[in-house]
Order: sequence, then structure tokens, then C-alpha cells
Amino acid sequence: MKLLYWLDEWTSLPRDEQQKQTPFTGGDLLGDVYVKYHIIDANKPLLFTFSPAGTNYQEHDLTDDFSPWAYKLAKKQDVNIIAFQHLGISNWFRHRNLLFFIEQLAPLIGGFKERLGYGLSRGGFAVGAFANLLKLDKVLLFHPVSTKNIEKAPWDDRSSTEIAQKFDWTGDYHDLDLGHAKGYIIYDPTNRIDRAHAKRYGQLNHLRVFGMGHSVHATYLNKFGFYKDVAVDFIRHQQIDIAQFRLQTKTLRFKEDYYRRLNKANIKSAHRQALLSKAHNILIDEKAAHVQEHQAKIDIQPLLDVALKHQDEHPNDAIQLLEVAQQLAPDDPLVEHKLKQLK
Repeated sequence: MKLLYWLDEWTSLPRDEQQKQTPFTGGDLLGDVYVKYHIIDANKPLLFTFSPAGTNYQEHDLTDDFSPWAYKLAKKQDVNIIAFQHLGISNWFRHRNLLFFIEQLAPLIGGFKERLGYGLSRGGFAVGAFANLLKLDKVLLFHPVSTKNIEKAPWDDRSSTEIAQKFDWTGDYHDLDLGHAKGYIIYDPTNRIDRAHAKRYGQLNHLRVFGMGHSVHATYLNKFGFYKDVAVDFIRHQQIDIAQFRLQTKTLRFKEDYYRRLNKANIKSAHRQALLSKAHNILIDEKAAHVQEHQAKIDIQPLLDVALKHQDEHPNDAIQLLEVAQQLAPDDPLVEHKLKQLK
């Protein structure tokens, strides 16, 4: 466990000596979890990430170039990163080697400027479970699972719950324990299980995205920069620009194509299809009522600002934003003029 030995020595050095030994990069195998780290400066935030479900990496995949989930994103934001990647499919970060490592790591990171956590779904569970131990200051969680302890979450009747029962859900770090951490939890309130898990994160700022579902294909949402933009905002500033977040999600909500494509992406899941179709229909009605009732009061300037800023590099995205603005304010001459120019 090279990182533990290195940190133990590094944290005792004067500031100028510390910088001479950075960056420090490496990786360790902790039972069925791989950890990769990149330490650059104690005066910059230290970010912890845990991978979500959806991968089946094995030990033979761990080459020197292998990057755990969100590792490269964090490096680009110029922060310290310790990223945990689960191996195998049914893995809930319960291996004793991992728990021992994090217990030994916790006393060595107090000197960093700020400690952050970021995770989706299963990764969100791990951030919440280890937050108090790691003394995290801020967290960003997308539709996290709070626990798979069926006594504490009897309403989580997904198939993953039954599979997860082979692990100990009464021992250490089996449930959320945020300590003093603040931050954000983002989820779809129309998903009854996600909504119930989210209610258990009472101390976080709840941001709701209708129609997002649970672990819906991030590749489509990333076309709008959704996950990445929110994560980058959090990592860089340790907070989210709520106004920009609302604008971004509102833009998604008024794009009917968004729901059609999410339905297509989830064609094999009747539950998710029904969920997204319901949200789609609700929001079509909401959109019509909103436009009719508040059309005179709608401020489309933020949409125009974003569209004009990116019209040269991303004209198609600018057109989409302007089309949304035109739906909200169909008689605005500037919107009509810019659309004619770009088309």
C-alpha cells in the first residue's frame, strides 16, 4: 500500500519539501477494488470517487494506463484524486482489505485543504458510507443507494438488492454516515426507490431532475454536458451554480426528444420506460400550461446568452437552445433572426 507509506512521510514534511515530491501517482489492488491516486498539492482539494455499477472489470484489465471512473476528469480539474474502481459485477465495496485501507488512510489526509466525495448510484453509496470516516467536507451524489440493508430500506425491491445480500449489511460502513459533510444529491423524484433513498440524505441539498431515471445512459445526457458540467462545477468550486443547473435541467425538460431518446435507450426495461413516459407526459402538460400562463413573464435571456456564446463552435447546440427559446417566446424578433442566420 504505497500511498499509505508515502502519505505518512509526506504529511510530516514542510510545505516546500512536500512540493518537491509531487506529483505522486500510483495504484494498489485492495481485494476486489482497485485504487488509483494522483497527489499534487495539499493546498488543493482532495477528491474521492467510487465507481457506479455497469462494469465488469477484472484484475487482468488493470494495466498502467487503466483509469478508474472519474479519475481523468478529476486530473483535468487540477485537484488531488483518490479513485476507487470495483472489480466484477456484484461488488459493493465491502471487501475487508478496502475497509482496512480506508481506515488507515483517514488519519493521513487531514492536512488537505478540503476533502470532497463524488459518486453515482453504487458509488454514491460508498461516498455516503465512508464520508464520516474520511471527514469529507462536501459531496456530490447522483441517485445514490443509501444501503442494501433490507431492514432499513425494505422498499428497495430491485434485483440488485437480492444479489447484494451475500454481503454483510450490519457491519461497519454498511449505511450512510455523512458526518459533517454538506453538498448535493441529484435524483429523479418519479423513481419511487431513488426518492426513498434520497429522503435518507436529509442534510444535503436536494436537486430533482424529472425523467432522469436511475443510471439512465449517461452517454445521452452527456451530449448536453449534464453530468460532466455539474461534476466540473462541483470539483472546481466545491459548489454547484444552482441557477445554471436549473437552466440546464429546464432546457432538457422542454426537449421532447430528450424523453423519446431516453425511452429508446431503456427499451428493454418496462419499469424505466413507464417511468420516463409518465414523466414525459406530465411535462408536456406542464410545458403547455407554463407557456400559456407565464409566457409574458418568461425570461429567455439566459438561453440567448448561452446560445450566442457557443454559436461559432457549436452551432447545432445553439440552434437547439434558440428553438427552446422560440417555444417559450414565439414572437421574439431576436430569436427568429438568429435562427435564420444559423440555419
